[in-house]
Amino acid sequence: MKFTVSQSALAKALLVVTKGMATNSTLPILSGVYIKATDGMLEFQATNLTISIRHKIAANVEDEGETVVSGTILTNIVKTLPDSAVTFEGLDRIVAITCDKSHFRLNTLDPRDFPEFPQVSLERSIELPSALLSEMVDKVYKVTSKDTSRPILSGVLLSVEENVIRLVATDSYRLAVCDSYVETSSSDEAFRTIVPGGTFHDVLALPSMTETIMVGTTASQVVFSFGNTTYISRKIEGNFPNYRQLLPATYNTAVTIGTADFAAALKRVSVISLSNPSVRFDIDADGKLMRLSASSPDQGESTELLPVEVEGPSMSIAMNYHYVFDCVNAVSGRDELTLELQSTMQPGIFKSYGKINYLYLLMPVRM
Repeated sequence: MKFTVSQSALAKALLVVTKGMATNSTLPILSGVYIKATDGMLEFQATNLTISIRHKIAANVEDEGETVVSGTILTNIVKTLPDSAVTFEGLDRIVAITCDKSHFRLNTLDPRDFPEFPQVSLERSIELPSALLSEMVDKVYKVTSKDTSRPILSGVLLSVEENVIRLVATDSYRLAVCDSYVETSSSDEAFRTIVPGGTFHDVLALPSMTETIMVGTTASQVVFSFGNTTYISRKIEGNFPNYRQLLPATYNTAVTIGTADFAAALKRVSVISLSNPSVRFDIDADGKLMRLSASSPDQGESTELLPVEVEGPSMSIAMNYHYVFDCVNAVSGRDELTLELQSTMQPGIFKSYGKINYLYLLMPVRM
């Protein structure tokens, strides 16, 4: 095996595939990157047996062949090289790497031991705009649960129906829903799957992303394909919670808040809440004010008043400010945010409208 490739293309390829590399595996082969050189093309693969990534780039291939090298070592080497041509030459169980005045000899693993890339037969697939999908995933994936005992809550529900794409995530304390209108290639039948939240975010952050991304499903896998990259992950099995039944048809009090002022006030008030993450919201309907307050037995207390538009009677509620911040960050760039309340002990619902409509339901805490 012998080939030459540019340092920049090689670095980008490794940045893509090493997202699928195992980090703490007892099997050394899973910590490696599989490289296959064929006519004018390099194919890179990595897997941790849960996700598998394949990426292809053009190269000057003199002798075809395949090898497996340590992904961490190779990435660290390539990052330090100048932006110049890099030559690989495989000799028995060694690969020699040359770039400018730098020379390396790395031990390799037997490529025959590397797990075969999954062969998939898609049951359903849909093509979506990647920039829009990435923005939507950023708004919901942090709401997924880290509790391994309920794997269904670690996923994001993706559905596309009648040209409306919707993402839903919940960790049982809060719920995030966003939707947007999009021209799709979907049929009349709705497309629906559950994707691991971290995986969904990682895929759309890859540097090889193109304008559109194909999302497909098999009985047990979800497949992402774009450009010269294929990313396969296990699909989360099970029934996603019926989130619609959590959303009330009406509200008692609605508050319209300036997003930037609200974010700044919440940041100041929460400084005092080191041991107690609760922030109280007192809505004054007559004065059209919202009072934010926090207290800590050790540190003291803080308050701030915000001018707001109020529809309905005065009301009070307390919520975890960490969770509220996640909502505020998700709607940053929007001028206004609406908070709808039923009662002190029922969930508060934040809403924001635009190209992407956003809803964030948050359970209250004791005042």
